[in-house]
Amino acid sequence: MENSSLLMEVVAKAQTWLAGNYDAETKSDIRRMINAEDKTELIESFYRDLEFGTGGLRGIMGAGTNRMNIYTVGAATQGLSNYLKAQFPKVKQISVVIGHDCRNNSRLFSEISANIFSANGIKVYLFEDLRPTPEASFAIRQLGCQSGIILTASHNPKEYNGYKAYWDDGAQMIAPHDENVIKEVLKIKNVDEIKFKGNPDLIEIIGEKIDKAFIEAIKTLSLSPEAIKRNSDLKIVYTPIHGTGVKLIPRALCEYGFTNIINVPEQDVTSGDFPTVVSPNPEEPAALDMAVKKAIATDADIVMASDPDADRLGIAVKNDKGEWILVNGNQTALLFVYYLIRRWKELGKITGKEYIVKTIVTTEIIKQIAERNGVELFDCYTGFKWIASVIRENEGLKNYIGGGEESYGFLPEDFARDKDAVSSCAMMAEITAWAKDNGKTLFELLQDIYIEYGYGKEKGISVVRKGKSGAEEILAMMQNFSKNPPKEIAGSKVCFIKDYETLELKNVALGKVTKLEMPCTANVLQYFTEDGTKISVRPSGTEPKIKFYIEVRGEMKTRADYDAADAAANVKIEAVRTSLGV
Repeated sequence: MENSSLLMEVVAKAQTWLAGNYDAETKSDIRRMINAEDKTELIESFYRDLEFGTGGLRGIMGAGTNRMNIYTVGAATQGLSNYLKAQFPKVKQISVVIGHDCRNNSRLFSEISANIFSANGIKVYLFEDLRPTPEASFAIRQLGCQSGIILTASHNPKEYNGYKAYWDDGAQMIAPHDENVIKEVLKIKNVDEIKFKGNPDLIEIIGEKIDKAFIEAIKTLSLSPEAIKRNSDLKIVYTPIHGTGVKLIPRALCEYGFTNIINVPEQDVTSGDFPTVVSPNPEEPAALDMAVKKAIATDADIVMASDPDADRLGIAVKNDKGEWILVNGNQTALLFVYYLIRRWKELGKITGKEYIVKTIVTTEIIKQIAERNGVELFDCYTGFKWIASVIRENEGLKNYIGGGEESYGFLPEDFARDKDAVSSCAMMAEITAWAKDNGKTLFELLQDIYIEYGYGKEKGISVVRKGKSGAEEILAMMQNFSKNPPKEIAGSKVCFIKDYETLELKNVALGKVTKLEMPCTANVLQYFTEDGTKISVRPSGTEPKIKFYIEVRGEMKTRADYDAADAAANVKIEAVRTSLGV
């Protein structure tokens, strides 16, 4: 009965599209779904409205209210236009930047959005072709715009596309703007409320001028130009995995001073179908397979890969046994922070006003590096919009060194306000050259960091619970962890508990509770044990799962201790899993 009722609702919703002012192709697609014997596609396309959430839109492309198409994108743009006009009544000419990645329909959605903004009297700077997400963030600031959007689904599968909204500082929106834009989007009840007919006079195509300014800004980040000169022929294998990185990353590397960039030709082909990979995600080992094979064939020094919108960076290095291994997001952030702080210190740039930023689930070794070198650390929630928020709050007061998260994102500058694979690739190549200049490989540099600050290993575990009952089970698990926190984990006493729902830090031994300074609450719990283990628990905001982030610590006195430290960490991680029941 429930399925019958749902189908009736879905068909009724689809019929309104057939009766409405929608294009012929969309209506034909809807008729096909209605007439199909299997109604699964129809239900999936119309059973709900695609939500414009705090991160914008993201969904499978196709016809329907729960799909990415010109009408759901149109409603989002019209709602944002209405909000911008209400927020900036005294700005003579409100303006926005529009960028997009390589995905199917990204250009179409960009042009549709440009027409809608301009129809609402808003000036549009539209990139001539695909560009990295961080460059669009840079352009918002460079051109003095009030907002911007980027059409991308990041590293999601090829069926997806997305829509990310940015504010005037070049960062993704946070409260109150994100929530207020959502309210405006929800007010759009009819397709006829969307102003699709654009004003060409308000649309300006941008490209090379911004490219050059962005690259010039990136070149100012270099901290070891002499090391680059001495190692300019460093063998760098780079792949954009069919995405926007192909436009600027090789160019940035060349202008930084590197002369030996080795391409993966099959993956230089720009394509929203991502023909050589199952998933265009540099976190996935398979996505780097072709690049690693190229590195083996050319005896390269490093492999670098960016995701489709070129904001995430994945790297692979050769270990002490001559094997190519992937470096995870925590290790990548560790290399960046260690190098940046060390070189800032050696160059006399540490004045006492410097800071770095990491997310709460990212390795605690970064905190140790910062504290030991007199650099302030800010911990923020997961998502680069929170790192950008910290930068905004400290602008003009303190000096930003860098910030990153465990999910392969880093930002070594503050002229863009989203994670940036373009500047990160240039800086990682510099780190490799500097290490080589000091007689080390990148892998040996990582080992040396562990020797100096202690070994650490991280493991992410997702427990999937689907459906209504699954959602209830996830809720019950979070409530149980909150109300009945573990007293010990894998044989080590829990000494601190952070509850971001209540914003309380509890010192278990003293029974003392203090306030956590965060911009808002979040459904995240953290446990810290006496032996340095950190456990973070949070439900996913987009998928039916609960996520566990495990970090365990160990000791290394020499590089020869690496394998033993790694093996001991694996044993400890398994003990933690058993202790938590995951």
